[in-house]
Amino acid sequence: MNISLDRAAQEALFNLPNNDGVFPGELQRYLGTLGARRPAIVLAFPPKAAGTFLRAAAIKATGGELLRIVYAQGARDAQLYLPTLVAYYLGGFCEGPMVSHIHMQAFPANVSVLQAFGIRPVVMIRSIPDMLASYWDMLERSDDALRQGINCTIPPDFRDLPADRKADFLIDVLGPWYAGYYATWLEHAAQNDDVCVLRYCDFVQAPAATLETLLKHCGVPRTPEECQAAIDATWAERGRHRFNEGVEGRSHQYFAMRHLERIGRLLSYYPATTALRGELIGL
Repeated sequence: MNISLDRAAQEALFNLPNNDGVFPGELQRYLGTLGARRPAIVLAFPPKAAGTFLRAAAIKATGGELLRIVYAQGARDAQLYLPTLVAYYLGGFCEGPMVSHIHMQAFPANVSVLQAFGIRPVVMIRSIPDMLASYWDMLERSDDALRQGINCTIPPDFRDLPADRKADFLIDVLGPWYAGYYATWLEHAAQNDDVCVLRYCDFVQAPAATLETLLKHCGVPRTPEECQAAIDATWAERGRHRFNEGVEGRSHQYFAMRHLERIGRLLSYYPATTALRGELIGL
């Protein structure tokens, strides 16, 4: 990949932003001009919220390509990697629009990078216990998932633990990350119009309409017919895209009321989650 880095691009790569992640004015203006060159589809979904499925459908609908915009996936606690973004906007990596799926909270530094490039992210609302139930299934079935946790380290003896101990682990260790995810994104969405907030229940009932909304928000609109064709093609390959069952409310087969109450306590620290708290708890 040959990319010509002019002086402005070099300064963008090597000049540190402020401690809070905000870029100095001239550098921010330059990044904004880069961002205007190409569209970007960024799904900042939590784990197990149909992100892998929808990113595949977005690629089929737009002719885009999947691009990792973090330094390394690692345990997927994502922080954006500026060199990849600069290279993309200078014409590298993809011929079509980039499509990225990252498990990322709306911390100020991450938001600053998105806003500097004019990237309009998409997030998904789903019951936290339902997502943890789906992740539980994945840990039981996939050795890779067991070795490399999502935003946490999985105990090596996880599969040997009794069910109530597994439930406690998922709620106690991953529950706080999910609470923080919704706290940061819902607060950001209340103050800015650059984020699209989707609902999992809408996706289950009308996946093509959900994809159409997503793509329009990201500046890559497609017709309802194109979105339906992309959904149909992705559905035929759903096993490859980690689509589990897509059933709402199944967490009650995995978690006790005390677990749901624990999620409620975590969310109660964040006023931004108040309006959606019942939906996020799965009550």
